[in-house]
Amino acid sequence: MGAAPELRTGAGVELRTGAGVREGSQRILVVTLDTLAERMAGPAIRAWEISAALAAEQHDVRLVTFGACERPGVGFRTAHITVGDFRDEVDGADVVVIQGFVMQTFPWLQQCPQVLVLDLYDPFHLESLEVERYKPMQERNASLANALRELTAQTARGDLFMCASEKQRDLWLGHLGVAGRINPDTYDADPSLRSLLTVVPFGTSATPPQRQAPAIKGVVPGIGVDDKVVLWGGGVYNWFDPVTVVRAVDRVREQVPEVRLYFLGMRHPNPDVPEMAMATRTRRLADELGLTGTHVFFNEDWVPYERRADYLLDADIGVSAHFEHIETAFSFRTRILDYLWADLPIVCSAGDTFGDLVAAEGLGATVPTENVAALAEALERLLVDDGAHAAARANVARVAQRYTWPVVLEPLLAFCRAPRRARDADRLRGPDFGTLPWYTRARLDALAVVHYLRAGGPRAVVDKVRWRLAKRRGR
Repeated sequence: MGAAPELRTGAGVELRTGAGVREGSQRILVVTLDTLAERMAGPAIRAWEISAALAAEQHDVRLVTFGACERPGVGFRTAHITVGDFRDEVDGADVVVIQGFVMQTFPWLQQCPQVLVLDLYDPFHLESLEVERYKPMQERNASLANALRELTAQTARGDLFMCASEKQRDLWLGHLGVAGRINPDTYDADPSLRSLLTVVPFGTSATPPQRQAPAIKGVVPGIGVDDKVVLWGGGVYNWFDPVTVVRAVDRVREQVPEVRLYFLGMRHPNPDVPEMAMATRTRRLADELGLTGTHVFFNEDWVPYERRADYLLDADIGVSAHFEHIETAFSFRTRILDYLWADLPIVCSAGDTFGDLVAAEGLGATVPTENVAALAEALERLLVDDGAHAAARANVARVAQRYTWPVVLEPLLAFCRAPRRARDADRLRGPDFGTLPWYTRARLDALAVVHYLRAGGPRAVVDKVRWRLAKRRGR
């Protein structure tokens, strides 16, 4: 991919691209850990759309994953890589956009000359508190420690940080302050610090959804063409509250017998993510209430990314419910954006960024957490009151324009037109991570073996072992 870029750091930072690269164009590497395929979860979708938007600006973009890669890019290249490949990938780039647990795995990133963009849209340290909630305390502590070490590595080095909302920005400003990244260099360069930490929400396609074929109504056994479909548009994870939605639908069916609740995807497309306790609990409740197959329906697989429009266009309302806890406060419910894209009225819980948006803009209804009666009332009103439904749909269509990918990605696109090292780059020396306890290392190594076996088979595990041995020999 050519020689590594030359950089100057500190005040007046600039980047000069290597030979063979068109002036104004950068060689950009986008890195994810998620599966790139027909069925993609939020992190992969975000990495994909970032790559597409950067490629549209005539940059030379390569999207790589340590997971499975089954989908070719359009205007950019995609590839599965191993840990042994990663340094060459970085060396061939001018700008590297990193997502997820990458920085602490490759400590040399702290000193690499490339411009690093760190995507903090997912507060995974808070998420881990709920993901690991039902595991032994030793495992929970180890998982949180691993997340915090990754955040320490990320905040110590990034040249630009991205988050998903203004509320998240407050959270990450605290992390950057503790990391020493709010200092005279960064403050004098930009007292707002937006050149260091910018808001880049999840986005939606700028092209309206187009139906290829019916997907729910008249297709799923038990759902007729005239039924009223309430769509749960994402995964069923422990921090969500689908149980309250099922109970609300049990009430709504008394007045609206044609109501149908459809869960879009029960099985996560990334095989490293197991089914969670909440999914099991939701299925059990629907069975106990006699709703499964009559008023509540579960799509067992994940919907292909390119076909999700068919499902959205077959729905009458989009629903999302969660509990009141710290993960909720700083979350950004990415699949709710699909509701905006499809002009679906939204009924959701209060307490997060989208709850505030739905209430402020009249996009449907925001209800208190775990309140079955309030949720049932909101669903029933939007299902039977045509005027309320039409008004909410019109407001959704208006607000959706703010969240298209070209709009939300503009801060990143602008940065990549003239990438630069952070103004405090001369201060950055990288953190001293110290030594993890043996039991934490053992657990993380076991998880890594499972991940690499699933992603690339035995050869990926062998590559990882060779890389570690070479590192210990100082090679």
